Amino acid sequence: MTTIAKFAIACSLAMLPFTASAQTDDAAYCAALTKMYRNTASFHQTASTAVPVAVAKCAAGEPAAGIPVLEQALRNLGAKLPSRA
Repeated sequence: MTTIAKFAIACSLAMLPFTASAQTDDAAYCAALTKMYRNTASFHQTASTAVPVAVAKCAAGEPAAGIPVLEQALRNLGAKLPSRA
C-alpha cells in the first residue's frame, strides 16, 4: 500500500465522527422543519406535492433531500426558520 493510500485512509477514518455528527444535525434540523411546517401551515392550505415528499424524505433518513423544500415552504409562509445550531 502506498503512502498516499495510507494517508487517504487515515484522513477518511478521522473524518467519520464529523460526518456522523453532520448527518445527525441534519436529521434533527429536518425534523424541526417538519414540526414547524405542521404547526405553521393551515389545515385548509393545500401543500404542493413537494412538501409531503420532503417530510417523507426526512422521516426516511434523507434530510439533504427534504431540508431545502421545507425551508422554502416555510419561507413562503413567512415563517422564520429555526437555527441549525
